[in-house]
Amino acid sequence: MFRIVLRYLSIIQTMNNKVVLSWRTVMHRRVAALSAMMGYLYLAASVTGQEFELVRQPYLLDTGLSSRSVSFENPTGAAGQGGRAASRLGAGRKGSHSKSVEAGTTVVLADIQGPGTIRHIWLTLADPSAAASWQHKPGTFRKFVIRAYWDNQSHPSIECPVGDFFGFGHGKLVHYQSAVHSVAGRVGMNLWLPMPFREHAKIAITNEADYPISVVYTIDHTIGDKHPENVGYMHTLFRRENPTTPGRDFELLPKLEGKGRYIGSVISVRQLSEHWWGEGEFKVYMDGDSEFPTICGTGSEDWAGFSHGLSENRYAYHGGILSQGKFHAMYRWHLRDPIAWQNDCRITMQQIAWSGGLSETKDDWSTATFWYEPLPSAPLPPMPDVAARSADLWNE
Repeated sequence: MFRIVLRYLSIIQTMNNKVVLSWRTVMHRRVAALSAMMGYLYLAASVTGQEFELVRQPYLLDTGLSSRSVSFENPTGAAGQGGRAASRLGAGRKGSHSKSVEAGTTVVLADIQGPGTIRHIWLTLADPSAAASWQHKPGTFRKFVIRAYWDNQSHPSIECPVGDFFGFGHGKLVHYQSAVHSVAGRVGMNLWLPMPFREHAKIAITNEADYPISVVYTIDHTIGDKHPENVGYMHTLFRRENPTTPGRDFELLPKLEGKGRYIGSVISVRQLSEHWWGEGEFKVYMDGDSEFPTICGTGSEDWAGFSHGLSENRYAYHGGILSQGKFHAMYRWHLRDPIAWQNDCRITMQQIAWSGGLSETKDDWSTATFWYEPLPSAPLPPMPDVAARSADLWNE
């Protein structure tokens, strides 16, 4: 920052010394220099220089970061330790690409010393009992749970069924792309939100089904990142109310204390009446709000960027994942229009339908909500048990 100011002053002094320039030219260059300085100040205030260089200027090489990737082929991510297991083709020939996660067991996918940043998670599941390994019971995506622990905190900051965590609900795999997720191939699940950590990252997956599932994954990350003490850590919360309560708003994010930033949600609704369910307003109560919120939307489908209903159209920052019969799912990412708070926050969606007029309603709502907040953070509210999570899914 100091060097930027000195550079600006140097430019101004140089202009003053060039007396041969016209007054208009000098003023024009001063304005241009001031504009450039303000641009640099804006970038310095909005992102760290290191992160800006890495993502926005990929041609810069001296970032101070080292790239790593954790998988069953290199479970520690250590340098020069990938692909050491042997298959029938020999050492280093795809000897440990997958692992069967038995019923009721937990497998640690990543155990990484910081500082660092997880950049991308890819995960796929295979059911050995199915006619084709990529075919799955809908309950599988709700019975497999992913959890993440940051900087040795004893409770998870991420706790979510894998399907909802990777962007689709109701246990129905849907292929699509957004700014946060891409679901490709048959069961190629990807998440692209950066997840910084200063000391340690641990990610685990638990099979709460009564049958084994094979898992293949990669967790791509960098080490050597320079994170400030108050960096935001990724948090993800899964909630379900089956059914919701008429007149009581559904909480996407129960009240948090301290500062943070809401990234967005994946919302899955199973309609329980013949009436259109999506008239409830999105509300953000922040920094001391009590009865009325600071941010108030105009309708559930409006929050997802639609109007007069929901359709299966997917865009970078908003979209409809599913709208078939009584099953609906949508998402909204507040990346370009941030929702940030300093002291406290609570985010809800009203349960209002249209039946020739507005009416209170009840439906089956499931949500995965993503946000950043510093550590230490409070424990997440208890997640619904496996029976409650996996009831009334697509075609089940």
